[in-house]
Amino acid sequence: MATDRKEPEYLFTEKQIAEKSEIARRFLDTRTRLNENVDKADNFLVKRFYNLDHNTYLEGALPAKYKELMGLVASACLRCDDCINYHVIQSYRLGVTRAEQEEAINVALVVGGSIVIPHMRRAYELLTELYST
Repeated sequence: MATDRKEPEYLFTEKQIAEKSEIARRFLDTRTRLNENVDKADNFLVKRFYNLDHNTYLEGALPAKYKELMGLVASACLRCDDCINYHVIQSYRLGVTRAEQEEAINVALVVGGSIVIPHMRRAYELLTELYST
């Protein structure tokens, strides 16, 4: 049975995130700049992959926030700090609580082992900036 997919409803814009967190601002600025270089290449396969990635995280049978938490776990296990930052930010934008993000990182720690710890530390630094009042 096909599931309707739709864009998630974000609680915060990327601009609001960048104003709240210096780590997020640096990440988002760098990501935008680097993506401009990729876009200039006009690579058909890269465009297809980006489309697949975008559509994977749409609302569907699973809520987008659950998919972002799964992305966070996979990214921590793969030890990709850029990916971790991306999924922490997207999860925050979707209203995921800090406790939910920390629990997802706990899963990554168990699955990935102690090699995840340095990445967990950096993720917690971003979480601290985002969730501070």
